[in-house]
Amino acid sequence: MTPALSPQRVTLVTLGVADLAAARAFYARLGWAEHKESQPGVAFFQINGLALALFGRAELAADQGRPSATLGTGAVTLAQNFATEAEVDAAYAAALAAGGAALKAPEKVFWGGYSGYWADPDGHVWEVAMNPFWPLEADGSLRLPE
Repeated sequence: MTPALSPQRVTLVTLGVADLAAARAFYARLGWAEHKESQPGVAFFQINGLALALFGRAELAADQGRPSATLGTGAVTLAQNFATEAEVDAAYAAALAAGGAALKAPEKVFWGGYSGYWADPDGHVWEVAMNPFWPLEADGSLRLPE
């Protein structure tokens, strides 16, 4: 018997990009390795328990069934959590060195952690953070405390 799948899950996050080749190059500079399932029109990256895809904005709008839509960016934040403030600083510096745009340098924040924000060349916002209340698994994944 197959167990019921939880409705509370995400398996793929797709980012619409203006220039797929440029986006591929940016994420490669970050050290991300494309998965063998990538194709000329879409780049896939395997990440902890889910996948990230890069897809041209116009093609993504058409795939969604709304080819005349203008897709925006910045209303969602993707986050990477780290075990230490030094790891946050290193990830932030690596993103800027790869061509990311500084939004907010890492700093101690009101909720007791440490975080900063940067944007990729398409304006997708990433947070880098250390949350002392959320220990990370050995593989870097996050499981909210019970």
